[in-house]
Amino acid sequence: MLYLVFGLYLAGLIVITAYTAKSSHNSSDFILGGKQLSGVSLALSERATGESAWLLLGLTGEAYLLGMQAVWVALGCVAGVLFIWFVMGERLQLERERTGALTVSSLLAKKFPGAERTIGTLSASIIVFFFLFYVEAQFYGGGKVLYNTFGLNPLWGVVIGSLIVVGYSMLGGFITVVFTDVLQAVLMIITLILLPVLLLFIAADKNINISLAIMNAGVEYSSLNAGKTGAAGVMLALSGLSWALGYTGQPQLLTRMMAIRDKKEVKAAKWVAAGWTVLAYGGALLIGLIGYAFVQGGVLPAESVARLSDAKNSGSELILPVLINFFVTPVIGGVLLCGAISAMMSTASSEILVSSSSVTEDIYGNYSKRKMTPGQSLGFNRWVTLAFGLAALVMALTVSDSVYGLVSYAWSGIGSSFGPALILLLYWKKLSRAGVLASLVCGTAGTIIWKTWLVAASGGISERLASFAFAFLMAVLFSCLYPEKTGK
Repeated sequence: MLYLVFGLYLAGLIVITAYTAKSSHNSSDFILGGKQLSGVSLALSERATGESAWLLLGLTGEAYLLGMQAVWVALGCVAGVLFIWFVMGERLQLERERTGALTVSSLLAKKFPGAERTIGTLSASIIVFFFLFYVEAQFYGGGKVLYNTFGLNPLWGVVIGSLIVVGYSMLGGFITVVFTDVLQAVLMIITLILLPVLLLFIAADKNINISLAIMNAGVEYSSLNAGKTGAAGVMLALSGLSWALGYTGQPQLLTRMMAIRDKKEVKAAKWVAAGWTVLAYGGALLIGLIGYAFVQGGVLPAESVARLSDAKNSGSELILPVLINFFVTPVIGGVLLCGAISAMMSTASSEILVSSSSVTEDIYGNYSKRKMTPGQSLGFNRWVTLAFGLAALVMALTVSDSVYGLVSYAWSGIGSSFGPALILLLYWKKLSRAGVLASLVCGTAGTIIWKTWLVAASGGISERLASFAFAFLMAVLFSCLYPEKTGK
């Protein structure tokens, strides 16, 4: 029955791809949809894209492993979503209308005539570099679900899930990705609402006191500050809340706002995005915490507990598929597991598309003297999409980090590089091209240096917070030191 439900899900993706692939006639359609999509569809697509395997596997696993301190991460993410939709959304749509930009990179570049090549090439290179890690995490997460559900060899799980995503991204482009995202957003929210409700009924039936199990785990697990006081407790909270900063610079999310047709649709879309986010994060936290109570209550088989205890392979990130497989009937379980797989597919497809469009628009488009026909341009975008997806697949086959860790790194790099520049572009008239370049360089360098050499000695300051603050300060400083000349 699980195979049947999963097969129907894949058949639905094939039908959507076949139906929507014909809608992409040129680069504008392939990269940004050509204004063919409604605001609600784009809001659901943004949410499916933004909340990847990281939410259904990573955050549920963190809640299971670390307890109540995971609440800070959830609050940071909810705050970030609300900020980009309610504060940045309308201005991004207007700026895209004014400039005609198809990508976030070109949105920055078109602001400063004469700097298109420099800004476009640098920003596209940053996107490709960090998104390889991000897509790698999604492919790896999808492989985990397929392994735990169907007993597939983890490597085969990665390959199968990856090829499906690369295939429909290459054939259909932005329009296909958005339509599949809508289906996947619905499946994800069903999983994150229905599964906790089912688990609460099961807990009541088996006399498992969830709150008591959490309290008995000790202060490190049951308290928001993990038993830390003073500066250490504050830094723990800020580390979780710092996830909010990264949302301000994620191209795969912000392009949805750029693609919205008008201000009226932005207003409807932001409420859809807000409601989806609050429900999804509440559900993810509950799944992890209830899973912990079930393990402590001894209701899971020893084999499942052993998988969850495998720290080397980030076993805690299997809590959601383990709970579904053990407690839920096959039909409902198949639907819920499709929601988990959808999380990977929706994010990976969007990031593959953003990366390929950055190469074609911001690198090739700025340097090539050869003018391609609409058909040639569309074909070129598809081949670059295929190449990027296959490169991420190769990386996913040799992954050595957790889904949570990979996403945290990529999220920091992209958010810290683009976030300060975009916020200042929208709200500060004195931003200069030097400030944009400083944001891109310092956000990237700050993330790599902090994550590689300084995080262990940082006293709990995450690379997300440190690199964003550094890049923001440098963007302001360089804009003041090297302002734009009058008339430019």
